[in-house]
Amino acid sequence: LSPIPWSLTQPVTPDLLVSPSSQDGDLGSECPEDRGNWTGRLDFLLSCIGYCVGLGNVWRFPYRAYTNGGGAFLVPYFIMLAICGIPIFFMELSLGQFSSLGPLAVWKISPLFKGVGMGTILIVSLVAIYYNMIIAYVLFYLFASLTSDLPWQHCGNWWNTDLCLDHHVIRAGNSTLPVNISNTVSPSEEYWSRYVLHIQGSSGIGDPGRIRWNLCLCLLLSWTIVYLCILKGVKSSGKVVYFTATFPYLILVMLLIRGVTLEGAWKGIQFYLTPQFDHLLSSKVWIEAALQIFYSLGVGFGGLLTFASYNTFHQNIYRDTFIVTLGNAITSILAGFAIFSVLGYMSQELGVPVNQVAKAGPGLAFVVYPQAMTMLPLSPFWSFLFFFMLLTLGLDSQFAFMETIVTAVTDEFPYYLRPKKASFSAAICIALFLMGLILTTEGGMYWLVLLDDYSAGFGLMVVVITTCLVVTRVYGMKRFCRDIHMMLGFKPGPYFRACWMVLSPATMMALLVYNIVKYQPSEYGNYRFPAWAEVLGILMGVLSCLMIPMGMVVAALQEEGTLWERVQQASRPAMDWGPSLEENRTGVYVASLAGSQSPKPLMVHMRKYGGITSYENTAIEVDREMEEEDEEESM
Repeated sequence: LSPIPWSLTQPVTPDLLVSPSSQDGDLGSECPEDRGNWTGRLDFLLSCIGYCVGLGNVWRFPYRAYTNGGGAFLVPYFIMLAICGIPIFFMELSLGQFSSLGPLAVWKISPLFKGVGMGTILIVSLVAIYYNMIIAYVLFYLFASLTSDLPWQHCGNWWNTDLCLDHHVIRAGNSTLPVNISNTVSPSEEYWSRYVLHIQGSSGIGDPGRIRWNLCLCLLLSWTIVYLCILKGVKSSGKVVYFTATFPYLILVMLLIRGVTLEGAWKGIQFYLTPQFDHLLSSKVWIEAALQIFYSLGVGFGGLLTFASYNTFHQNIYRDTFIVTLGNAITSILAGFAIFSVLGYMSQELGVPVNQVAKAGPGLAFVVYPQAMTMLPLSPFWSFLFFFMLLTLGLDSQFAFMETIVTAVTDEFPYYLRPKKASFSAAICIALFLMGLILTTEGGMYWLVLLDDYSAGFGLMVVVITTCLVVTRVYGMKRFCRDIHMMLGFKPGPYFRACWMVLSPATMMALLVYNIVKYQPSEYGNYRFPAWAEVLGILMGVLSCLMIPMGMVVAALQEEGTLWERVQQASRPAMDWGPSLEENRTGVYVASLAGSQSPKPLMVHMRKYGGITSYENTAIEVDREMEEEDEEESM
C-alpha cells in the first residue's frame, strides 16, 4: 500500500467557514478590499455634509426665503424636510449600504428598472459639466481678489459703459436725496457680464463667439483639482472633505460676525426673516419649499447611494441621516443671515430698498456680494474669503458627482475597470472638460443657463418617484424593512413607512405636475431663448426619463417566456442581490452568492467574533420571522 499523502492528513477548513470575499480565507476584512471603502470614522459623514451643503445653500435658500414669506417660509420648509427630504435620504443611504453597489449595479434589486440608474448617470454627467464651470468662475474671482484694489470697484475701465455708476460717487454726493439707480449699472455687474463673460461678443445661444482663454484655463484648473482629489476614489476624497466640508463653516461664521456688525445690517435681516403668514395659503410657497429641500439634499443624483455603498454593513446611517439633513437646513438659515446682513448694509449705503439689491443664483455670488465687498475696509481680504468659501462648497459636491459616475461604471465592469480606476477617472474628467468648453465661450452663459434649467428638472423627479415606487411596491415594503432590520438591528418606524408608501411619492408627483403646468421658457436677463434651444433643453430632460422604458425592453429581452412572464422575472431581485459579504447574508440571502457553499453565515460570524453579537441576534430574529411568515402562507 502506498503511504497516505501528508497534505491529506492535515485538518481542512470547511468552505462554509470561509468568506468568498477573501480568497485566502482571511476573515478580518469587513468590506470587499478590491472595491475600497472609507478609511476614517468621519469620512462618510463629512462627505455627505460636503455633498449636501453646496452653492445652493448660499445663493438660493436666502432668496427663496425672502420671496416666499420670510420667516414664515421655514414652516413649509421643515414640513417638506420631514415628508420628502429625510425619508428619501434614508432610503438612498439604505439601498447603497445594504448592497455595497453603485447607482447602476444597485438595480439588481429589480433588473427591469435598471434604466433608472442609467437616467441618474445621464443627469449627473450633465450637471457635472456646468457645475465645474461655476467653480471655474469662482476661481477666476478668487485670483482677481489677490490685489490691493478690487477690479470691479470703480468705473472707467475699458469694459465699462456710460451707464456705469460708482457707489462711491453716490456716497460722496448728497446722500439725503434718494438716487434713481434703475437706469444705471454697477461696476461689479459690468465686470461680470462685459469682462468675465464678455457676453457682448455673442448675440445669443446660437452664436457662442470665441473661447475666453482665461475662463478656459480656470475650467482646466478646476477639473485638475477635482481629478487629483478623486484619484484614489473615496480613500483620497474622504480625506480632502475633512477640509472642504468644515472650512466653509469657519468662513461663514467670520462673514456673519462681520455682517451683523455693519451699519444697516438689521434692516437686511429684518427683510429676510419678517414672517408673512398670508404666503402660506399659496401653493407656490409649498412647492418652492419642496424644491429647495429636493435639490439642496441632492437626492436622486446617486451621490448619497454611492457614498453609502463604501460603508461597513452595520454603519448607523439612521443617525447620520438626521445629522446631515438637519445640519444642511441650519446651514441654509445661517447663510441667509450672512448674506442679508451685508445686503442690508449695502441698501443703506446706496439709499435704496433691500429688495432692489437682493438677487439669487450667480447674480448674488458674482455681482451683488462682490459689490458689497468693495464697500468694506480690507475689501480684497473679505472678497477672497467669500470666494474661497464658495470654492470649498462647490468642490465637495463635484467630488460626489464624479465619484457617482466612476463608481456606477466600474461596478458594472469590475474586472476591467477597477484595476484601472485612476485612468478611467482621468478619461471621464477629460471628456467632461471637452464637453464643457462651449461654456467658456462668450455666449457660454446662455448654455450654462440652459443646462441648469433642464438637465436636472423633471427628469430627476421622475427618477426619484420611480425609485420610491419600485422599492415600496415592486420589491416590497416588508422586504425592504426586513433588509434594514438585518443591517441596523431595528425596523423603520411608521413615520418612514408612511412617507415611503404615500407621502413622499405623492408630494413629488405634485412637484412634477406643478413644474409641467407652470413651465416657463428659459431666459437670461432680457434675452429669450429661441425655440430650438427650448426643444434641446426639453430633450435633455426627456432623455433621462426615456432610459427607464429602454432599460425595461432590454431586461425583458434577456428573459424567456411570454411577455408577462418576462416582465415578472425581470422585476424580481437578481440571484446575487443582497449584502456583498457572505457573513452578512442571512435568511433568503444565504448561499445566493456565486460559488457560495455556506448554509448559515452565522457560523462564519461565530468563528470571527467567538460568540454571537447583537447583529447575529438580529439575523436569528429575521430568520425566525421569515419561517413564521412561510408557515402562515402555507396554512
